[in-house]
Amino acid sequence: MSLDDYARPVRLPHRSRQGIVMGMDAWQLTFISIAAACVLICVNRFGPLGLLYGAPLYLAFGILAMTTLHGISAPRMIGLWTMKQLRHATGATQQTYRPEKPHLAGTLNLPGVRASVQLWEIDGLAAAYNPRDHAVSVTAELEVQGFLMNDLPERFELAQQWERVLASFTQRPGIKRVSLQERTLPTTIRAARDHYENVQHRRGLDPHTPVAENYAEVMDASERFAVAHRNYLTFTLDLIGQGAQLRALGGGKDAILALAAIEAANLADALRAAKIRVRRWLAPRDIAALARIAFDPDFAATVQNRVGDLEGVDPSAIGPMHLEEPAHRNAVVLTDSGIHTTMWIHEWPRSDAPIGFLSPLVYARHPVSGEAVSHIFTLVLTPVPVSKALKRVRDEKKIWRGNEQLRAKRGTDGSAADAADWEALERQEEEIVAGHGEYRYGAYLTISAADDEELDQAIAGMRNALSRAGMEAQTLYCQQAEALMVNALPLGLGMK
Repeated sequence: MSLDDYARPVRLPHRSRQGIVMGMDAWQLTFISIAAACVLICVNRFGPLGLLYGAPLYLAFGILAMTTLHGISAPRMIGLWTMKQLRHATGATQQTYRPEKPHLAGTLNLPGVRASVQLWEIDGLAAAYNPRDHAVSVTAELEVQGFLMNDLPERFELAQQWERVLASFTQRPGIKRVSLQERTLPTTIRAARDHYENVQHRRGLDPHTPVAENYAEVMDASERFAVAHRNYLTFTLDLIGQGAQLRALGGGKDAILALAAIEAANLADALRAAKIRVRRWLAPRDIAALARIAFDPDFAATVQNRVGDLEGVDPSAIGPMHLEEPAHRNAVVLTDSGIHTTMWIHEWPRSDAPIGFLSPLVYARHPVSGEAVSHIFTLVLTPVPVSKALKRVRDEKKIWRGNEQLRAKRGTDGSAADAADWEALERQEEEIVAGHGEYRYGAYLTISAADDEELDQAIAGMRNALSRAGMEAQTLYCQQAEALMVNALPLGLGMK
């Protein structure tokens, strides 16, 4: 295989633009139906003059059905905006934690229904039990040494092995979701300071010499540029699908914990075969620390400098002390010491992309200051059984043919995008038949900053990185609080 073949081996499935009918979603079809109903009622009631009387109604619904706002159909945006106004009216867009208020034992300080999630522990492993989804999740911090520093053939081999691990998940029942997460956030240089102090003490160096003082000044100046990149994998099990194994383990909480430990060991073995090392399995205090840092970035240095039994954060402090969706700002959410915007990745590279094409996102910088952009990137993968995957392809082909017939009746030719949709469906069907697994996937990108000005810079820098990676992101207007929960909490959550 030539270097050119290694350089551009990644082919991501094309996102269909066919919709339900002629590229329209359910919200748009609903508005079209309302407009048609208005025409029918007015004509039956007033005769031909009814077209004039009802024009304000059916034209309004018809025009809105064909309009998009921020890349989302206007009817859907209106629905999201209306739901947010209802949440404002009921006080559901603002939450302040009251420590003195009685709380149900076993619940977490999280907004909304996520407060029912429980964090259990078995041999240092956190098992996040979600009674609403009937699921349990375990999270591992991953380590792949120097992926981007490897030669192209070595990268390709690692990617092939990782693909086999992911494909195996679609062959097993009871796996609800796999979440891959990359977090970039400011950190401390405590390790460098501790090493310097140890060397200084061991060799008996004088800390007051000009060289030592200069080195200390260099460390102090470099502190603000220290950035940590961490990778996590959250494995979510469907307890209903794993019912037989739970009964074999005795049932109840102990069986769920035993199942979580067994699956964690199986996952570690699979990752080890793919040359991916599990650096550690997260304990409850580790999960709470990740959430705490996301909600309260100013608290990051305090958490990262803890050692021993004090490492991490107590799960009772996992959630935000204050969370608010501002009334007239639909693209941000405010937490303790941060302001956040979450985007949905709605377009992936349209052409073949090199392995490691996400690196511009990982190392995104502020365009003015050059500092790293604090962000959380999460890829949520839901395994699809082969039978359902093939049925989905058949259904989408049927929709494509129906749209093609409608275009022919109107005397319009299909576009290159329509042809790309068909080619993508053909390729997906071939890959499924050949044994490749299929996932429904969604990717979310949360950008965090200390204030509005810094957030604007961070978003600009991240959009530059997205364009270099050949990707497009869409801000999740009127859904920021829910989207932040999906990203900030490594609990295997997803968005509907």
